[in-house]
Amino acid sequence: MYDEEGTVIYVGKAKDLKKRLSSYFRSNLHNVKTQALVSHIANIDVTVTHSETDALILENDYIKQYMPRYNVLLRDDKSYPYILLSEHKHPRLAYHRGPKRDKGSYFGPYPNGGAVRESLHLLQKIFPIRQCDDLYYKSRSRPCLQYQIGRCSAPCVNKISDDEYAIQVKLVNLFLKGKDLQVMTELVAKMEASALALEYEQAASYRDQIAALRRVAEQQEVSNTSGDMDVIGAYYASGVACFHLLFIRDGKIFGSRSYYPSVPAKTELDEVLSAFMIQFYLNRDSQRTVPKEILLSHSFEDLPELERAIQSALEKRVEIKTNVRSERANFLRLAVTNATNAVNTRLSHKNTVEQRFLLLEEALEISEPIKRMECFDISHTMGESTVASCVVFNREGPSKADYRRYNINGIAPGDDYGAMKQAITRRFDKIDKSGKIPDILFIDGGTGQLRIAQKIVDEKFVDIDKVPLLIGVAKGEGRKPGLETLIYGENEQAFTIPADSGALHLIQHIRDESHRFAITGHRNKRQKTRNTSSLESIAGVGPKRRKALLQYLGGIQEVKGASVAELAKVPGISLEMAQTIHDSLRG
Repeated sequence: MYDEEGTVIYVGKAKDLKKRLSSYFRSNLHNVKTQALVSHIANIDVTVTHSETDALILENDYIKQYMPRYNVLLRDDKSYPYILLSEHKHPRLAYHRGPKRDKGSYFGPYPNGGAVRESLHLLQKIFPIRQCDDLYYKSRSRPCLQYQIGRCSAPCVNKISDDEYAIQVKLVNLFLKGKDLQVMTELVAKMEASALALEYEQAASYRDQIAALRRVAEQQEVSNTSGDMDVIGAYYASGVACFHLLFIRDGKIFGSRSYYPSVPAKTELDEVLSAFMIQFYLNRDSQRTVPKEILLSHSFEDLPELERAIQSALEKRVEIKTNVRSERANFLRLAVTNATNAVNTRLSHKNTVEQRFLLLEEALEISEPIKRMECFDISHTMGESTVASCVVFNREGPSKADYRRYNINGIAPGDDYGAMKQAITRRFDKIDKSGKIPDILFIDGGTGQLRIAQKIVDEKFVDIDKVPLLIGVAKGEGRKPGLETLIYGENEQAFTIPADSGALHLIQHIRDESHRFAITGHRNKRQKTRNTSSLESIAGVGPKRRKALLQYLGGIQEVKGASVAELAKVPGISLEMAQTIHDSLRG
C-alpha cells in the first residue's frame, strides 16, 4: 500500500485478497491503526505467489526493504557472535561474527558480544590456549605478558609441547560442547598420574585448573532437557512490546536477549507476534543458527504457515510449540517474566522522563513543549586527541541515532574554547528551517564556552525564526552533583535548580551522557594514535621495510635517533629512502 508520494506504508499478505481488502474499506472500522492507515492509502500493488510460504518470505523481504510506517519493524540486522576454535597447528580461541569463512569449530550463538568476551576471559583462566591473532603469534620471539600471568602456554616460542597443547585444545573443545564432567574426569586422572610420577608442579597446575573449572560450572544454569531450543516470552502493553529470548544449547542456557520491535499505535497482539517471528527467523542476513525446537509463550493464527515457511527456507525440520509442560513450561514462564519486567521498566522510564521534561519546562518558564535538547562536551588528555560530542534527548529520553562526535583539528593543544567553537560551527554550518533545530542547547562548561557558542548560534540563525535557548552547565564546588550553576546564554544570568528537582536530574542526565560519549570517542582516538607507528605515515615504507628497520636497529627510538648513513645500512633501504625516513621523523 502506497501513500500519495509513492512511499510504501504497509505490506501485508492474504489467502483471499478480496476479503482482506474489503476489511480495510468498511464504514465501521473499529481499529484506530487501520483507520489511520486507510486515510493515507493512495494506491495498492499486488504480487501473486504460489504458496503461503512464498507469501510469508516475500512479505519479510518487502518489510525489510521498504521499512513501512504501519508494519511492526524489528530493527536487528546484526548476526549473532560465536566462539571460534581454529584449525591451526596451535589452534586459537577467537571472537567471531558474520559468515563462517575460517576453518574450525564454532560454538554458539551467544546473545551478544559481551557474553562472548566474558566467556573468552573465563576460558583464558582455565585453559592456556592462545587468543592472540595470527600476525602477533607469528612475530613473537619471546613469551608475552599473557604467558607471564599464566593465561597462555606460549606455543609461539615452544614453551609447551605440541602434544600437551593438543590435550588442552581437546579439553576446551569438550568444555564448549557442554561436557564438563568429561573434562573434569580427564583432568583428575592427569593430576593423579602426575602426582604418582612425582611431577608435583604439573599436578598442582592440574589441581588449579580443576578448581577454576568447578567455580565456572557452579555458575552455569543447566537443564535436564537435552538438545537445542529457543525459548521466546512475549509481553505487549501500552504500545510497547518485548520479546525475551533464552538461548538453550546442549541443555545449557547460553544467555538471553530482549528485543523491542517498533510497533505502530493500536496494533493487535497477533500481528505483533506474527511480524516478530517472520522477521526474526526469516532474516537471511543474520546467519542465525535456528534450533529444531522453538518454544513460544503465545499462539497466533499464522503459526502453522510460519512453521512451514521456516522449514522451507532453512531446509530443516523446525517445531514451534506453545503448549508445553514440566521444565519447558518453566523456561517459558521465566522468559515471560523477563519480558513483562522489561516492558514495565520501559513504561516507568518513559513516564519518569516525561515528568522531568514537564518540570524543566516549568523551571525555565517555557510555554511551548520541549521536543529536542542537545548537549555539547569536549574531551582530551593534555590537549591530545581532542574530541567533541553532541548528544540528543527527546521526550522519550536519549535519541542515540542522532548522537554525533567531532574530531577537533587545527587548534592549540588544550584550547577548549577553540574546540567548542569548531564543534558548534560544524553542527550548525548548513542549518536551515527544515533542519533538526534543538529547543534547548546545553553547553558543558562555564561562561567562556557558553559565550562562544552563543556567538556562533547568533550568526548561523540570522535568517531562521526558531533559535535554540542556550544554557551553560557549570560544575559546582568539588564537582558534586546538585551544586551545578546554570547560565543563560543570552544575558549570562546565573541561576540554580533545587538538587532534588527532576528538572535538574534531566539536565544532569544529558550532561553526563555527553561526557560519557565524548570521553569514549577520545579514548578510542587516543588508543588508535598510540597503536600507530610513526613509520606508517612515511611514503614508501611498507610492512617489510618497517619490520627490517625495527629489527636491524632495535626499536623505534633507535630508528628516530639513527643518522642517514646508519639507516642506509638496513637491508632494503636505499640512500634516498634513508634520507626520506630521516627527514620525515624530524618533521
